[in-house]
Amino acid sequence: MISISSESNYFKRLITQHYSFWKNLRLQYVSKPAFNLFKQALPQMSATEKEALEAGSVWWDGELFSGTPDWDSLINIKLSQLTPQEQEFIDGPVEQLCQLIDDWEITQQTKDLPDSVWTFIKENGFLGLIIPEKYGGLEYSALAHSAMVMKLASKSITAAVTVMVPNSLGPGKLIIEYGTQQQKKHYLPRLASGKEIPAFALTSPNAGSDASSMTDYGIVCHEQFNGKQTLGIRLNWEKRYITLGPVCTLLGLAFKLYDPDKLLSNKTEPGITLALIPTNLPGITIGRRHYPLSQTFQNGPNSGRDVFIPIDWIIGGRDYAGKGWRMLMESLADGRSISLPALSTGAGKLASRTTGAYARIRKQFNRPIGSFGGVSEALTRIAGNTYIMEAARNLTISSIDLGEKPSVAGAVVKYHMTEKMRQIVNDAMDIYGGAAICMGPRNIMGRIYQAVPISITVEGANILTRSMIIFGQGAVRCHPYVFKEINSTHEKNKVKGLIHFDKAFSAHVIHVVRSFSHTFSSALTDGFFCKTPEGINAEKNTRKSKERSAKQYQFKTKKYYQKLSRQSAAFALLSDFCMLTLGGKLKQMENLSGRLADILSFLYLNSAVLKQYHHDQAYHDDQHLMQWSCETLLYDTQQAFSGVLANLPNQYLAGFLRFLIFPFGKRYQQPDDQLSHAVAQTLLSESASRDRLTQGIYKSQSNNDPLGRLNNALSKVIAAEKAEIKLNRLVKKQVMALYNSDENRPMNFNEIVNLSNQQGYISDHELKLIYEAQLARNEVIKVDDFDQNLE
Repeated sequence: MISISSESNYFKRLITQHYSFWKNLRLQYVSKPAFNLFKQALPQMSATEKEALEAGSVWWDGELFSGTPDWDSLINIKLSQLTPQEQEFIDGPVEQLCQLIDDWEITQQTKDLPDSVWTFIKENGFLGLIIPEKYGGLEYSALAHSAMVMKLASKSITAAVTVMVPNSLGPGKLIIEYGTQQQKKHYLPRLASGKEIPAFALTSPNAGSDASSMTDYGIVCHEQFNGKQTLGIRLNWEKRYITLGPVCTLLGLAFKLYDPDKLLSNKTEPGITLALIPTNLPGITIGRRHYPLSQTFQNGPNSGRDVFIPIDWIIGGRDYAGKGWRMLMESLADGRSISLPALSTGAGKLASRTTGAYARIRKQFNRPIGSFGGVSEALTRIAGNTYIMEAARNLTISSIDLGEKPSVAGAVVKYHMTEKMRQIVNDAMDIYGGAAICMGPRNIMGRIYQAVPISITVEGANILTRSMIIFGQGAVRCHPYVFKEINSTHEKNKVKGLIHFDKAFSAHVIHVVRSFSHTFSSALTDGFFCKTPEGINAEKNTRKSKERSAKQYQFKTKKYYQKLSRQSAAFALLSDFCMLTLGGKLKQMENLSGRLADILSFLYLNSAVLKQYHHDQAYHDDQHLMQWSCETLLYDTQQAFSGVLANLPNQYLAGFLRFLIFPFGKRYQQPDDQLSHAVAQTLLSESASRDRLTQGIYKSQSNNDPLGRLNNALSKVIAAEKAEIKLNRLVKKQVMALYNSDENRPMNFNEIVNLSNQQGYISDHELKLIYEAQLARNEVIKVDDFDQNLE
């Protein structure tokens, strides 16, 4: 048997016992050279990058990376449902809070939530949503947190941000996860009751996304504290963009910890650490407020100069010194997976409900503007993207409630849902036109439009998230073998590392061969023989005719699972080839990484759509939304593949991969106009499908509220539609004299309607319907105006 040099006789025996002759041969002449090349090809990795990669858990995103996703496991995931207590909270205090809020007053006049609203928030437990009941909190699920943010966001971004931040990345979450018993016992009841207002300070002027450049620091030392010589930390920091910072009483602080005298351990630089800082300590300065795009949630800078805290104020105690970045990465999943997607979905649902209603109510050329092709196209994107967002929100939230920490999926939904919110809001602004650009209490979309870039920027800027995080982290964490191979290179014992690498590398080679075969065979058949969930094969097509109907779509979903399996296999193969041929260079090729991230993201979103539709399979009138979403995402995935292949440095390899992935060219097209029209119609009528799509937002019925005016006007316009069509035909055929000869002018609308009624062309009932619709329409299209001082 071929001998293998090692540092340990133990591992020599281990190799002899566990490896046959041929395996030893492979280990010596295949795995060992590959191991050495792999170590050389790996890019330098900072401690913060390593901790970010190790944070969180692998979930459905790992199945998509495998190339053979187990659809049954997806179908069997139980989507979260609100408990009766949680639903009561959403229907009660959250609804009441929406009614208390006047967003125009908050953002334009008082520049803050009124005292009565702050009191209501504290007294009803909004700040303690995630805190365990034994500490005075509500201990609600991630779904309840999401539902609260979504509903509030449809009424006021300022209010939504104010209550979502304490329940996501902040002292409360960190204390629950990592705090000592003393920290939990002291702070959690105070946070739950609102006696403490929390904020978390991470961003520094010269260190935003690059935490390794953080200049805020703490020195471990002994000083007098409360009259006693105490081991602690002397802190200096300067932070900005801190939500709730101007009003916080308890600051969670991220800083670099230094221990030059080795008072804690043998490490002189333990690393990024998190601590709890009461803001009334000497040396702390709470700066003036930031003004983020006319949103008036409390946000601003703060700093500290030679602020001393006891060592026990580190979150988790001294044992957690230097572990702050890992703690942050795991907790950041809440902001990415819950809060921002919920806020984005709330904006999408609000735009869907209000813009569709406005497009049905508003007329041009005697036609509702929603009937024009260009407007219908925008409405389709609004409805379809909202459906995708809701599906992704539900799937990702369910993973958290199941105990997962979906770091990669969280980055996917953070990026794509905030970007889809941007597209939805832009489309809504186009449809509203002048009514959306004139600010005032009547304007529904203006403040949301202004706030969109905030969500794009926070919790990892979208450009960074797409180009560096989604695939950069996903390729390592979600790939079946890469993370194991990387870990093997970090083994202190080289032989042990080689053994672990050999096992992972051998399986990786088999995985690539299978991906190669699966990619080409499924491309030839467009996934026809790919495995689908049990029961899907028994789907029946219940269409009554072969012609496509805008009113009812009864399509099989089997083909979409098959096409997604095909794309997953191609993604697995393409990812491996990119990592194999580019190695560490891929980290710097951010455009390529961004396109690979798009593929993974679209696969995740598409599978979420199929999961949502399967969950709601009783609602057949949602099938056009499902089909539009799947066809759009399949097309987008195909285009992302094409973008990667067109930009690979080795175009010979790209041509070979293109042949494997697209042997017959690109098959998928964007949804056709007939399907798109059916999707748009969802928003233009009062239907169960429209209600499901916009479920969970604030729906006022008051005419004093712009949303209430729209809802009431839509009902009246629909009721009067036949009478108005009848009146328009009379006018067009000129069956009546429409000129006021006494005043030498054309008749106005009221005169025409009255004359039509007097001459018996329309009934008294029709007259009433027309007048009510016209009055409601005029109220809806009215815009705000102010005096010369804009007051």
